Amino acid sequence: MPKTSTKYTTGHKKLFSNFLYGFVSLCAVAVSSCNQKPNNDASPAGFKKLLDSASQIYFNQDHVKALHIIDSTVSKYKNISVADKFEVYRLHCDYFVNIAGDNDKGLLYADSLLNILDNSGHPENYPKQYGIAYFSLGDVAFKKQKYLEAYQYYYKGKVTGRNNLDNCTLSDYSYRLGMVMYKQEHYDLAADYFNQSFVESKSCDDNFVTFYRQQELLDNAALSYYKAGIRDSARMNYIKALDFINTQGAKYPEKKAQIEAAKGVVYGNQAQLYIIQKDYNRAAGLLKKSFSINLKKDNDNRDAELSELKLAHIYVEQSSTDSLYLLLQNVRRQLDTVKNPDAEVDWSHLMANYYQNKSNLKEALTYFNTYALLKDSVDKSKEKLLEVDATQQFKDFENQSTIDKLKTDNGLQHIYLSVAVICAGMAIIIILLVYSNWKKSKKNVLALSDLNKKIHEQNESLQKAFLNLELNDKEKDRILRAVAHDLRNPIAGIASLTALMLSEADLDNEQQDLLELIQVTTNNSLELIREILEATGTISEKTTKKEMVDINTLVSNSIELLRFKAAEKSQKIFFEALDTPEELYISREKIWRVISNLISNAIKFSPRGADIRVKVGHLEDDILISVKDTGIGIPNELKQKVFNMFTEAKRPGTIGEPSFGLGLSISKQIIESHGGEIWFESIAGKGTTFYVLLKELSKKSNEEELIKV
Repeated sequence: MPKTSTKYTTGHKKLFSNFLYGFVSLCAVAVSSCNQKPNNDASPAGFKKLLDSASQIYFNQDHVKALHIIDSTVSKYKNISVADKFEVYRLHCDYFVNIAGDNDKGLLYADSLLNILDNSGHPENYPKQYGIAYFSLGDVAFKKQKYLEAYQYYYKGKVTGRNNLDNCTLSDYSYRLGMVMYKQEHYDLAADYFNQSFVESKSCDDNFVTFYRQQELLDNAALSYYKAGIRDSARMNYIKALDFINTQGAKYPEKKAQIEAAKGVVYGNQAQLYIIQKDYNRAAGLLKKSFSINLKKDNDNRDAELSELKLAHIYVEQSSTDSLYLLLQNVRRQLDTVKNPDAEVDWSHLMANYYQNKSNLKEALTYFNTYALLKDSVDKSKEKLLEVDATQQFKDFENQSTIDKLKTDNGLQHIYLSVAVICAGMAIIIILLVYSNWKKSKKNVLALSDLNKKIHEQNESLQKAFLNLELNDKEKDRILRAVAHDLRNPIAGIASLTALMLSEADLDNEQQDLLELIQVTTNNSLELIREILEATGTISEKTTKKEMVDINTLVSNSIELLRFKAAEKSQKIFFEALDTPEELYISREKIWRVISNLISNAIKFSPRGADIRVKVGHLEDDILISVKDTGIGIPNELKQKVFNMFTEAKRPGTIGEPSFGLGLSISKQIIESHGGEIWFESIAGKGTTFYVLLKELSKKSNEEELIKV
């Protein structure tokens, strides 16, 4: 059986035998409705104060004292407001239904709730109270096993209060539907209602009562999935329930006993999954944990009895006769104290099997007869529960509600009738149009045939064009590879000759510096050629080793190599370095190529005499390099294309310098291979700023790693 909501009369968990009234959530709505009077009918100030005080005492579980105060107060005051009178009767109804267990008196008070509202003179002003009244009548009917009547009241409560009740109250409604569906063995629907109730309950006050209801809903949903044969969902929900109890229950250390009792119930239910899998050791461990917790005083003793009987079935499967007999005797003593009809049936059946296995047929027959009588009684109760399909009744109530609404709204009926007439007229028109279109269908078929023929011809033309483009693309790559390949040998010769001169020639300092610049430039040019060959697929991918590089020095060297080029256009390059040197774990040659390419572009697209500003700074913990010019900028229509390989965005420089449209694409590949980012900001005619972000990760590793570009 699923868990049901609980009361805390002694500070410990006590289960109701059938159902919970949903006291706490409905109290919150009732108090709210009392504080917000729908009209000018107000109670005397003294009465209101005493009622609030008595309600607080009732919430603190001193029910008799609270009702005594309320009755004494009512006898002293006249002209009590409808909302306050409703609250008085509601507390009495809750007491007799959920505390005293007197459903007949509870029904009288529930009926009185409706009478108060019906006779208020302004029933339309009390939608919240009507919803609560119908819920109260539904709960009384449910406890009296009048399930159809209960369902009808629940539906009326939903329709009346759907626009006025908060999600916390609607959570109680979903919970009720889940319990009815479970009892009617519509387990998949029950799981849906319990899950819906859990979501809606998140709007309730964050307190222990809400927490306890929520863990119960998770466990009930899991049990419903198990009963429906959806084992994976059941397993996940049991885990979710235990996690929820452990995490959220930690907020209520003073309720440790109740929280342990809740775990015990989940353990007992969870064990059934392992029994199905015949994993008896794990199942037995969970069951023992379960009933060791819930056999304690004021815990869920009935659930403990059911868990013990599950363990008894495991003993039967394992042929542990002695353990079975001892366990059944313990359960018998418990059943003599705590009545449990479901457990009685199972216990009698297990005892009959035990004596049958012992070949004691006389005792076995006695217990079989007891089992048959008890099971017959339980089956009759179940038949009464299942004789009404609440799902279908829900639909019937909804349809009847629609019919009643139509009957009381003549204006709406006329509208519906008018709409029906209009629809009929439109239907006739549509039929005529369909007939007319059918007559024209032959012409349409011919037109479609011609159109399909043209489309086929266009597709063939597009395919030919695509093939030509593919051939042109391959030819472009071939030419590019040829050019790059032919450039590599002479530049490699310059690099070798420069290295020889550096090693053997007697040079002064200026000559030494110039040759070293030539050597660095040729080596980097060779690396660029290799990148072009890689991009066109000429050579296989190659790895490049990283090293710790001072970023200030790297950027400064790039600038120094390009100052001569800038001087040709009377331009100046200003450099703002980091205050303190920082090293990054990067490829020196590749990052140098990126910086040099950005500065070269700034020189190329800036006018004579312009300033170019290069800055190395921080963006949080990362390194941000910016290259800013005041040149021609990038038009909006080209901004999406500048990083494309062989982009159409290439333009000549300010004095006609050529542009090949390859540098920024390669730069983007290099930066992204380092885990960084590259982007720009530009205004046409005013200049462009390129940004390179190198992540902090580049600063942390002190080991060599190989990256792919």
